[in-house]
Amino acid sequence: MNPVDVATALRAEAKATNERRLLVLSGERDACYDAVSVVLDGISVPIAATALVGERDFLRCRQVTPRRAGELLGTTTECIVVDAHDQLRPNTLGKVVGAVDGGGLLVLLAPPLDDWPTRRDGFDAGMAVPPFSVDDVTGNFRTRFVETLRAHRGIATVDVNDGTVLDDGLTRPAPRLVRGGSDENDSDDLPVPTGHTFPRAAYEACRTVDQVETVHDFEFLRESNRALVLEADRGRGKSSAAGIAAGSFAADGEDVLVTAPSFANAAEAFDRARDLLETLDVAGDHPNDTHLVTTTGGAVRYEPPQVAAATAEEPDVLVVDEAAAISVRLLDATLAADRVAYASTVHGYEGAGRGFAVRFRDHLDESDHEVRESRLAEPIRYAAGDPVEVWSFAALGLDARPAVDPLVADATPDTVEYGRPTPADLLADPTLLRETFGLLVLAHYRTDPDDLARLLDAPNLRVRTLTHEGHVVSVALLAREGGLDARTRAACYEGGRINGNMIPDVLTSQLRDEAAAGPVGHRVVRIATHHAVRSGGLGSHLLERIRAEFADAVDWLGVGYGATPELLRFWDRNGYRTVHLSTTRNDVSGEYSAVMLSPCSPAGEALHDRHAGWFARRIGGVLTDALRDMDPDEVRAALAACDATVDLDLDERDWRAVAGTAYGAGLYDVAPTPFRELAVKHLVDPAPGAPDLSPQHERVLVMRVLQARDAETVADELGYHSSRLAMRALGEGLRPLVDAYGDEVAAEEARRHREEDGSNQG
Repeated sequence: MNPVDVATALRAEAKATNERRLLVLSGERDACYDAVSVVLDGISVPIAATALVGERDFLRCRQVTPRRAGELLGTTTECIVVDAHDQLRPNTLGKVVGAVDGGGLLVLLAPPLDDWPTRRDGFDAGMAVPPFSVDDVTGNFRTRFVETLRAHRGIATVDVNDGTVLDDGLTRPAPRLVRGGSDENDSDDLPVPTGHTFPRAAYEACRTVDQVETVHDFEFLRESNRALVLEADRGRGKSSAAGIAAGSFAADGEDVLVTAPSFANAAEAFDRARDLLETLDVAGDHPNDTHLVTTTGGAVRYEPPQVAAATAEEPDVLVVDEAAAISVRLLDATLAADRVAYASTVHGYEGAGRGFAVRFRDHLDESDHEVRESRLAEPIRYAAGDPVEVWSFAALGLDARPAVDPLVADATPDTVEYGRPTPADLLADPTLLRETFGLLVLAHYRTDPDDLARLLDAPNLRVRTLTHEGHVVSVALLAREGGLDARTRAACYEGGRINGNMIPDVLTSQLRDEAAAGPVGHRVVRIATHHAVRSGGLGSHLLERIRAEFADAVDWLGVGYGATPELLRFWDRNGYRTVHLSTTRNDVSGEYSAVMLSPCSPAGEALHDRHAGWFARRIGGVLTDALRDMDPDEVRAALAACDATVDLDLDERDWRAVAGTAYGAGLYDVAPTPFRELAVKHLVDPAPGAPDLSPQHERVLVMRVLQARDAETVADELGYHSSRLAMRALGEGLRPLVDAYGDEVAAEEARRHREEDGSNQG
């Protein structure tokens, strides 16, 4: 057989089963380019249904670069050619696989498979972060990747250098009834639910029985105070179902707000909503692609997660697509919506549905909403059991998951073993790799297939685990940072970026400390504990073991993350101290980031001390400006976690102003600076024996004094009935601080007002 014969047979079997097949053409670049041109001519795939993903445009068809591969999602594609000679980017492959229709071919052009793992490419270059070079990057991911190509069914492999067919890829399945494809699954044959309230056209737009049932589940949101949770693997029509439902609500004159990490994630939902509105002849003159309107007064409109969370009470129905890729903080805010649907991908680069379930579902279940669950299992574009899907899940780690709950439920700090698995260890033990990466997926809403490659190949990363009876219960991913030469430090100081050195980069470029990238540290990139044993001290135990291992080898341990009060307190308890708060919110999470350090050497102490000290000196001004809208509990926790000395330098007039406001008729507005200094002193560096203010009094102190929010806003945000009561609370909070820190002038001023109050009462 030659490559054309192989491709012809593969495509015939793919069409007969409504599955996809993968053809690997391996060899040197020019030989692969010649071979794929001949193959495409031989199987007569229409140019309009073919796409090339690669850096070089050498075929007569649509071409997209690897970074723009997501543009192919939602298109009708019979054949996609992926050129991996310049780079193999796992995320790109994950997106491309989902864009091939049933009966289609995915063609991978690769270097010779035997030596591919030893070659370095463009993706490898991105992992060569300073001070490492590309020669330090390993080929473990591609070693594993090649093994999956050789082991999985439905994958043909041809060595184009000598024309050898290594595997014809044919599965030779027994004849069976084909279902699940756009051609074979005619929507006219799908049942329409009895008693439906959505228009019949909504169900006629569905392409599988699963999708019909899911759209019907959306009718659950006809009633108030309800939430629908929809989970599906990729390619099941989740966004399409959400779009059909959104269009149905809008056709009835309701306002539907759709949010997702980006509009690209929600584009399919809008396409299906638009189609339905046009079918129903109720489409209005849409302002733009992100805002559909109806002649009945309804709308389907998009807003990014931050905006949607802040305005969740406004729409009639809120639809959150790719909920697993949105932070819990913002998801919690969406619970203000009366009727809300959460759609989540279970396995995919968009986010992990299991992570969504673990991190947010408890909050949803504790809310006032009546909750219904829906699940899409039947693929839309190809048949169930498609071998290319099975292969891609395994090859890209999309099937990674933690150990099942019963295996780890008894884990405690006394029963676990500290592990230092190397990439070679992970490669040799599929269960260890699956459980380790599965926990990392749960740790962060943006963990993706690229991270699997980094885990196995990046020279700056290390993994540390806790295992219970051989199963991973807690995992940390560490990145070596710092230790950079003077030239690199100077380049960063002058505006250059230091890839893979997040903390030194921030301290150098933003905080103007050219020496910050000299000391060597380990940043905790991710840390996660199995949901079955959370709150059992395992995360803290893992950090203790990490510190014991590295304290003599590095200058500092550090972390940077989206700040929440709970996380700030966790890191504070484990000896990490605040040195910086970002001045912009993350676009998806809506959180400000905290950078914290735990010094391990004199050099680390010096780095920490100068940045903690400067943080304490500058934070008052930053909170009045860029961080004016930061949550007061986040501010309280961040400042409490700062280990710095704060010297009060208030003169006589300052103390009279502060004490007069605390005890008498003084006005905060006329001299806010001394109040700010006193607040920072209390929150960062309280004196021994200083009074503990109540959390509410500290919130007032943060919002009114540090963030300079007006009294009306403080009253509204903190639940006071009037601005006068909010200012009274400010005075109540200031009095013990005046008593603790004030000089004789402050004491005299306080005594005078007490006496006046006493005489007035008398």
